[in-house]
Amino acid sequence: MAIKIEMLRCFCAVVQHGSLNEAADQLGRTPSAVSMMLKQFEEHIGAALFETARKSRMTPLGDMIYNEARREIEHFGRTVAAIEGLSRAEQGQVRLAVTPSVATAILPGVIRHFRRDHPMVRIDMRDMDSASVQRELEAERADIGLASITAGPGFERKLLFSDPFGVVCAMEDPLATLKNPVVWGQLAGRDFIANGLCRLIDDAAFAPILDSAQMSVPNTASLLALVRAGVGLTLLPRRAVPLDDAGLVFLPLGESDARRELYLVSQPRRLLPPAARAFLRVLESQTADLRDAAQLQIN
Repeated sequence: MAIKIEMLRCFCAVVQHGSLNEAADQLGRTPSAVSMMLKQFEEHIGAALFETARKSRMTPLGDMIYNEARREIEHFGRTVAAIEGLSRAEQGQVRLAVTPSVATAILPGVIRHFRRDHPMVRIDMRDMDSASVQRELEAERADIGLASITAGPGFERKLLFSDPFGVVCAMEDPLATLKNPVVWGQLAGRDFIANGLCRLIDDAAFAPILDSAQMSVPNTASLLALVRAGVGLTLLPRRAVPLDDAGLVFLPLGESDARRELYLVSQPRRLLPPAARAFLRVLESQTADLRDAAQLQIN
């Protein structure tokens, strides 16, 4: 008969209480059941654990076994707690692969909300271009991707929202005083800063502007800092530009209906770890709010 965790529990309870009756009360068993468990334990190790039938004093071997048994019970308890925590999404890890604009404009509020209920879950968020997001998902190095990408075989994809592109410039820029939407001709000869999202705009009139760009900055935070400082202007989706940034102006386009469609991509829910499923629920619960905010920015 193999040693079972219940044998160790019974033995430790008897040692700690000094009697079968009190140990039985703690364990919710009858004294005879505890006595039988101890007998099986002693038969397995081939030696007595107590010097007398009253169980008030351990043998030298019993004393050594008690120390090991107590450590094993504590370790088992920690293991059970960890397993239960993982299954309830109280612990674990969520691996996110997202584009820079998503990392700066969308996820901070989602993560803040998620961590209120899941403070022990580790979040690994990496920002990269959309093509890299797709590669991370396909290589199973990310649980959730947020980008303008397709979904390969075996993945689920959901549209979070769609927002229009516009010109982003500094408050002091001459374009900032215009009341009408910007047309492509007004960007000719300007210091244009390209970014990864520009590839989503396929207007023929925009191609020469993009080709003439002397700077390309993939990171949204760095890009906005350069625009704010008057180094140049750029094109971004409306939701990628903070509403409360007084140093930046977002100007709608007059000759283009180009939009950025942001997708949530992941493996099927049943294959995701509980923590990742919980994160998706939080993100999706705010999808309506994100869409509403994007619509308000458009209007």
